[in-house]
Amino acid sequence: MTLDQFFQAINSVEVTSISSIFKLCLSLLLGSMVGLERKRKGQIAGIRTFALISMGATLAMILSIYVPQEYLGLKNGDPGRIAAQVVTGIGFLGAGTIIQMKGSVRGLTTAAGIWMIATIGMAVGVGMYWVAIIATFLILAVLVAFEHFEHKIHVGWETRIIMLEVAAIVEDIDSYKKCISKRHAHVTNVFVNYDYKNQCTKLNLVILAKNDTDLISLISHLRNLNATNSITLANQVNI
Repeated sequence: MTLDQFFQAINSVEVTSISSIFKLCLSLLLGSMVGLERKRKGQIAGIRTFALISMGATLAMILSIYVPQEYLGLKNGDPGRIAAQVVTGIGFLGAGTIIQMKGSVRGLTTAAGIWMIATIGMAVGVGMYWVAIIATFLILAVLVAFEHFEHKIHVGWETRIIMLEVAAIVEDIDSYKKCISKRHAHVTNVFVNYDYKNQCTKLNLVILAKNDTDLISLISHLRNLNATNSITLANQVNI
């Protein structure tokens, strides 16, 4: 087979073995590129997951085109019917990558990446190769370049979560906010859990603080505001 024949085969509107194999290989490559970046950020959904999602979406698109093409007698031969379910079904995978715990949410970016890589796989399936390739590089630009831009905007500010368990029912948290403000940080969100039976309050204070903020000293001052059983410091990461 000559190079011209190969290009004609992969750009044909008809589903052939050569075009299908090429589409699956291309979607494997594009999915792996995005998955590599996610794995670099420590996400569970990595190279294999993104590659499989991309190939699965491509294969669904190929089947959508193949069925009405091969079985012309079908009354409901809609090429978009199978592919349409990919967009709906991919939401379950995306939801599985989002973790919510004590006011901290992570995995939203990965969930969005999963949805995007599925649509890229579908684009490969219909033969929109350049659109899929450019979209993949745009995703990588958003994930890598925009991350540095976000850090520049905040100029060294980080989001932290201070989780306190206080041996009392705390209904006024102004003293906590003032204590945090004095140390050049501020509270962006508050989550409260009251345990009236044991007379205990669990406070989750989401704060924005500079990199050089002495968080250990801050925790020490917060501890002295009320009788405190425990304090936990954690990062709120949106990756």
